[in-house]
Amino acid sequence: MARVRSSGRLGRAHPGPKPGRSYAELVGGPLDGSLLDITGWRPEEIDDGVSLLTELGQFGPGGRALCDPRPGDPARWDWGGDSP
Repeated sequence: MARVRSSGRLGRAHPGPKPGRSYAELVGGPLDGSLLDITGWRPEEIDDGVSLLTELGQFGPGGRALCDPRPGDPARWDWGGDSP
């Protein structure tokens, strides 16, 4: 099952990536172009993908954007849809 994460500043202006951290770029959907900090995540956590809380998707506040790592390109995570 996908891990539920609070999106924090995802989808909003942010200062950019910090040195020494690992990020995945979100591709498609309401969080397109945002960076997800995956520093310290175990490989199995990355493989599971995420369910990110966001007010920007189809379901508004409290909704989630579902994202999974792209096969062969783990630095990009593709949007799979929104959920309530």
